[in-house]
Amino acid sequence: MLGVLDRYILRSLVINYLICLGTMLSLYVVLDMFVNMDEFTEQGYPIHIVIRNMFSYYWPNLFLYFKEMAGAISLFAALATLARMRRENEMTAILASGVSLYRVAAPIVAFGLVTSVLLVIDTEYLIPAVSHKLARDHDDADGTRAHAVMFLPDRDDTLLSARRFDPVTRNLQGLMVLSRDEEGQVVSMLEADLAVWEPPSDTRPDGRWRLERSRQTVRQRRESAGIGPPESKVVTHPRYYASRLSPEAIQLRQAESWYRYLSLSQLSALQKRNVPIQSSILRTKHTRRTRPFISMVLLLLGLPFFLRVTPGSIMNDAGKCLVACGLCYVTTFVAQSLQTSSDSPLPAWIPIFIFGTLAVVLIDRIHT
Repeated sequence: MLGVLDRYILRSLVINYLICLGTMLSLYVVLDMFVNMDEFTEQGYPIHIVIRNMFSYYWPNLFLYFKEMAGAISLFAALATLARMRRENEMTAILASGVSLYRVAAPIVAFGLVTSVLLVIDTEYLIPAVSHKLARDHDDADGTRAHAVMFLPDRDDTLLSARRFDPVTRNLQGLMVLSRDEEGQVVSMLEADLAVWEPPSDTRPDGRWRLERSRQTVRQRRESAGIGPPESKVVTHPRYYASRLSPEAIQLRQAESWYRYLSLSQLSALQKRNVPIQSSILRTKHTRRTRPFISMVLLLLGLPFFLRVTPGSIMNDAGKCLVACGLCYVTTFVAQSLQTSSDSPLPAWIPIFIFGTLAVVLIDRIHT
């Protein structure tokens, strides 16, 4: 049951969180827009088209920006709340009534847990849902630029290529699919002038490409030696090609680090397919699992600098908090960048062990 103090602190936290969220996301967008404005305008579109393209580019990227700054947003919201309470001498009144500082910290920690859940929802559901939009460049904000597709891995260890993929019509022109055996040799080649995507339906759980003017050549080897050539070719004209590569997946694969936009379940499924980026997938999975914990560690690390019995300089405490949390952030970045290709998740958890322990020590030293 929430008490009066809990409701008061939570209300202030929500307001400050929304202010920090809007401020930081807006600042991120404005800075990125300032640096890349020439790429939005280089096509010579009218101003209303440029504004529409900028909106189309930035709204899905807000989920990505939130992922990067979620921990800092929660930390600044909590510190702003405590700083205001200290400035208005509300902390003194709370302590005089016999309330412990740990009791003041309880709703803040609970709020941090809720925002960590929001971070998980963002990375596991929201970002994967718009992942194909995150792969766009600034100069292709409307996502209409056609491009070639070069040997993307597909189901059954096949490779899909196309002379041209049109994001608007969602069609592939000049499709070529190569099927390989266990030794990596090409055993089948499927070609089609045009491929039109047909999404899964109730009667058909898998998506497929409808082919026009197709030709499939299959090499068949004979097991026993005899007179005649050692292999023969069978030519067919299939109407469909079942594929895991939907138009959205093809758009996503154009990004250099496209796997970072996937959910943990999608990363696990990709890992089972034996793709050649196993080490990158492992590093992404370890980083994804530790991100909510890092967010909580930042919050717990910053609280002791503002939960004080004796009054002090707020700016002084803010400077110390900034140094401690900045070291945590830098250490996290370095640890995640230095992860090896092994299955060990230890590098990603090192900042949590170090700064989580430091946060517990600082919290234990709070005089209540």
